[in-house]
Amino acid sequence: MKGRNPLTLNKLYESLTQVIPAALIKVNEPLKKYTYTKTGGNADYYISPVRYEEVSAVMKFAKERQIPVTFLGNGSNIIIRDGGIRGIVLSLLNLKDIQVEYDQIIAGSGAAIIDVSRAARDHHLTGLEFACGIPGSVGGAVYMNAGAYGGEIKDCIDHAKVIDENGDIYTLDTEALELDYRTSAIQKRHLVVLEATFNFSRGDITVIQAKMDDLTQRREDKQPLEYPSCGSVFRRPPNHFAGQLIQEAGLQGHRIGGVEVSKKHAGFIVNVDHGTATDYEEMIAYVQRTVLEQTGIELQPEVRIIGEKTAE
Repeated sequence: MKGRNPLTLNKLYESLTQVIPAALIKVNEPLKKYTYTKTGGNADYYISPVRYEEVSAVMKFAKERQIPVTFLGNGSNIIIRDGGIRGIVLSLLNLKDIQVEYDQIIAGSGAAIIDVSRAARDHHLTGLEFACGIPGSVGGAVYMNAGAYGGEIKDCIDHAKVIDENGDIYTLDTEALELDYRTSAIQKRHLVVLEATFNFSRGDITVIQAKMDDLTQRREDKQPLEYPSCGSVFRRPPNHFAGQLIQEAGLQGHRIGGVEVSKKHAGFIVNVDHGTATDYEEMIAYVQRTVLEQTGIELQPEVRIIGEKTAE
């Protein structure tokens, strides 16, 4: 598909309005509005379904016309390049219902995992306290088996409702999800989470709140929350910590364009002065190169980098 041609965009927009309500579609939409780094070019079409059937309809529409589809959660662990994204960007943030059923919680893909942890607390359910500071959506958390402070999504998820590239919707149990360190079957099979169901144990709300307060304080003490960022940039290397390696390489405070390696936590790259996605990519490459030269250890990005480097 060729993007950016106004006539082509408008013609396809008219066809899309036959599939889903026009109010859900934005044309040539700036994606920097939706990312934690505050960077990223435009999407040809930005679509925000409110029902699973609408997600399926868009997927089938795109499949028939060979239009690429990119799913976007809340943009917390992603860098969208400055050239933007061709085709359709499907945002699932409107799929954010959270239902509590005794010792289970069913949460839509677009719900913040932080909100799910708070819902669990409010209903005296324990097991998701570790997620009280994770900024991602439920869909993103399952996609990468998000974790923090010794807990991971795989510890409490029961099953997930997913959609494939053909627009077919089905359910995967814990085993089928193949959750491992920052990976899952969702990634490997190019699936997308629509909702997830979590299992919990009954707990004392005072104890649950105390643990969440402790983890929140630890996060605020260590992480540069005052600046836009994409969260932890690199995966944890075997027997090492990425932040420590970067710090020991003397890279804290190093700046490229408007981004710099955080002086508070070297595992974060923060946008301090109108940085661009290109600044981020160059910094990531520089950090990888420097750490490799000094230690022989190759850092692997945890953050997803997608989109076109330059606009068409």
